Amino acid sequence: MGPDAGVLQRRFRAAVSEEGFTALQMHALSAITPSGLRDVTGIEEHIGYHAARLARMNVTPEQVGCALEAFDRLLPEGHEPAREQLSLATAFWVQQAYYRVRESESQAFFGIEKAEVEAADSDAFLRSAVRVLTRAFRARTGRFLPEAAETRARYVASPCAELPGCASYWAYPMKSGGVILLGFVKPYPWLAREFALLEAIAFRCDEAVQRDAARARMRALHAEARSAEEQERRRIGRDLHDEAGQSLMLLRLQLEMLERDAGPEFRGRLAEIRGIAENTIAELRRIISALSPAVLERLGMEAAVRQLAGRFQRIHGGELRMRIGRLPRLPAETQEVVYRAAQELLQNAAKYSQAKAVNLSLGSADKYIRLCVSDNGAGFRADRAKSEATGFGLLGLRERAAMVGGSVCIRSKPGKGTRITLLVPAGAQGVNGNVEDSRTFN
Repeated sequence: MGPDAGVLQRRFRAAVSEEGFTALQMHALSAITPSGLRDVTGIEEHIGYHAARLARMNVTPEQVGCALEAFDRLLPEGHEPAREQLSLATAFWVQQAYYRVRESESQAFFGIEKAEVEAADSDAFLRSAVRVLTRAFRARTGRFLPEAAETRARYVASPCAELPGCASYWAYPMKSGGVILLGFVKPYPWLAREFALLEAIAFRCDEAVQRDAARARMRALHAEARSAEEQERRRIGRDLHDEAGQSLMLLRLQLEMLERDAGPEFRGRLAEIRGIAENTIAELRRIISALSPAVLERLGMEAAVRQLAGRFQRIHGGELRMRIGRLPRLPAETQEVVYRAAQELLQNAAKYSQAKAVNLSLGSADKYIRLCVSDNGAGFRADRAKSEATGFGLLGLRERAAMVGGSVCIRSKPGKGTRITLLVPAGAQGVNGNVEDSRTFN
């Protein structure tokens, strides 16, 4: 445009001053007018860059088009074909830049949705969210500082100790604690839509952290409830052993003495009553053992599981194949979960499946304890086990496994038998998992 470019720029700004554009928006609009083009080299990249900035400042292609028409009216007549071609190319590049910005925002939200679905916990989700934000804003590096001091959302045009090699950075605090940091090679203040996108994604991250914290509290409550349940089982077992058990043993002894001293006419009936007392004592011992597995505390998990299997065969009959491999030293909580799982699965095999053959295997591999119980019984619809009443025992089994960071796999079909596998970490000490104090993505 030569020496008239400055005059045209001033007249253009005056012509669109009443449209409410900010200084940054006016600068970007001026850059894509013919007077703002220094040469034809890289014209598409130049217009695309400033059009993208306009899109991030919430200026629509229609508003850009109206502004360019106002500039066109300021030009003297002549060179209409060239002007028309430049106008059409500019409109195309503006539209292209606008939808490229919107697509980038959509991809960012899609990435956050995908990360939230795939992440195992809030810590993993935050790492993925930082990666998404770093790509979305074309930052050099990104980081989340969970222990950072509370700060207002801000753009800082200076280096940051946590982001070496960056000339400027963005800092956005989360309500749940911590700050999202994004570093840039050059000074780069955020624009309106960029700040709105960062704010929306930070809100999603806050929600994910709060949900994860709520799940952690629920797991802690479940653990406390299970612990209270086990303590109550032990108390009831001790009371039954000390009170009812001792009384029944004394009753059996008295009946035996009466039977020995009684005449022939009463001896048979007394022997029958003594037999009932002995059966009651045996049943009481079974109940006490089920309530409080003392053998688990005295002899360990292997002996306790073998005792369970032996009792299963004595009471229910049928074929039971058992294989127990070498087991490492396990925390008491893990032993209890495995024992209760074996108890529940053998009881289900006897009570519901009507199986004639049951296989039980227990062993360790890759730092995990694996318990598997399979049978050739009636089977069931595994996908309905969670919602129907028959799934209550399996639901409790899943909850117990989750308490120590384990999982339960159920495979079953009607008429095809059942195979249930429990997998728990050999060194499980609960489910506290967030051990990193920062997440960085370059």
